[in-house]
Amino acid sequence: MDPRSRLGELIFARVAGDEGPAKRDRIHTAPGPRRFGPDSAIVQVHGDASMFVGGIRALLLQSLHPLAMAAVDQHSGFRGDPWGRLQRTSHFLAVTTFGTIEDSDRMVRAVRAVHETVTGTAPDGRPYAASDPNLVRWVHVAEVDSFLRAHDRYGSQPLDAAGRDRYLAEAAVVARELGAERVPESVAELEDALAEFRPELESTPAARRTARYLLINPPVPLPLRAPYALLAGAAVGLLPRWSRGPLRLPWLPVAESTAVRLGGETAVRTIRWAMTPKASSTAETAS
Repeated sequence: MDPRSRLGELIFARVAGDEGPAKRDRIHTAPGPRRFGPDSAIVQVHGDASMFVGGIRALLLQSLHPLAMAAVDQHSGFRGDPWGRLQRTSHFLAVTTFGTIEDSDRMVRAVRAVHETVTGTAPDGRPYAASDPNLVRWVHVAEVDSFLRAHDRYGSQPLDAAGRDRYLAEAAVVARELGAERVPESVAELEDALAEFRPELESTPAARRTARYLLINPPVPLPLRAPYALLAGAAVGLLPRWSRGPLRLPWLPVAESTAVRLGGETAVRTIRWAMTPKASSTAETAS
């Protein structure tokens, strides 16, 4: 096996799990109509290697909501099985973006059923439920903001203003099916939603542990440690300045606009090269 194929398989196994290739084949070859066509903005964004940066940023940003973080910290086994959680999220995005409408609807029903079982009490004494429309909305807002910003910075073909709004409108379809309400469908609405959530966000021990785990002590195999460090640095570089203090992360504008950005571009290009077989499309390999 040539080095390119080996690196691509190693990366894909980390993101999609041991059954990733079989799942990918089922998603793309299953007969039936798709909700999103090959020219849709959501396929372009979710099929790009920049999602690696966006995914790390999303996890960091999501951790700032104490109720959402309590649900993750107490139920997902995040620290014990971070790659399992990443693989489940990757599979959900692949099915709902590239799969048939029937498979997408089945996946959404399964996730909603799991959400119904995730309840508890946060360390501050407040009750939480993963099915809470506000928490589902927050997770979605943090994800699409992260995916879109990463694609703007590191995507192979960044969207124009109309394309960004189209992406958010398409992603909102799945978010509403998951139970979110008042889902942003444009960049302006996304900015308003982030501003609305700001008073609910705060620094917690769980959020800070998550940041340390993702950025300092991730369980990454040796061949991937260097590219992961570049991806993690790029993800931090895309975080809003107001989020840095609560996560105990520095704000280094000069370094982030030069060395960090160059490192992120190098890592994303390498992953795109490794995960794109010569006879396959980027969308197929990234999902």
